[in-house]
Amino acid sequence: MTFADLTGQASALTQAGALGRTVKPRSGHRSSILMVPGLGGSGPTHWQTRWEQEIPEAERVDQSDWDRPALGEWTANLVDAIRRRPGALLVAHSLGCALVAHLAAVTGGRGVDGVLLVAPADVDGDTPAGKSLRGFAPMPRRRLPFPSLLVASRTDPFMTIERAEAFARSWGSVFTDIGDAGHINVDSGHGAWIEGRAYLNTLMDLARPTAPARRECPLLGA
Repeated sequence: MTFADLTGQASALTQAGALGRTVKPRSGHRSSILMVPGLGGSGPTHWQTRWEQEIPEAERVDQSDWDRPALGEWTANLVDAIRRRPGALLVAHSLGCALVAHLAAVTGGRGVDGVLLVAPADVDGDTPAGKSLRGFAPMPRRRLPFPSLLVASRTDPFMTIERAEAFARSWGSVFTDIGDAGHINVDSGHGAWIEGRAYLNTLMDLARPTAPARRECPLLGA
């Protein structure tokens, strides 16, 4: 299946109303899902929090200080969460997308079956909002070693649509432009973001099956 085929599949799901209110298990396997929030940690009405409450297989990757992101500490905590739930799908928002890119560069993607990247924050960019995230710069541009879908907005203050598409090409991600959607968060009217479940279900279809050898593979030499 080509990149264009995958993009078409994601778009068709949304247009057809395949909103996937529950997570669709792949044959014989129920994926663990790790929510990877960005700056601020995604509040109680954010779609990441609501999905975490609604999806039995989901849990949040906790950070000690959501308002003062530290790349080393945040990466270590994500590595620890994946070690506890190998074969997980990651659902990242904003700065969480940059964190996943750094994780892949450090670990080679071991223990991760796929990632949904939503409204990534441009840690290298010149947007006023992005300048506070420079501790995560430079953004890794290497192709991600697992299936990935990137959902972006044309009115996101944290990243231009052109930059989002460029990162998608670098990472080998299926790219979807959802138009005027702000930062795809509560402030932009995406509290529950039911439509986003279509992308999560698509990711589950794309994610490779978890092999026992990979599940036992240690992260960062642990």
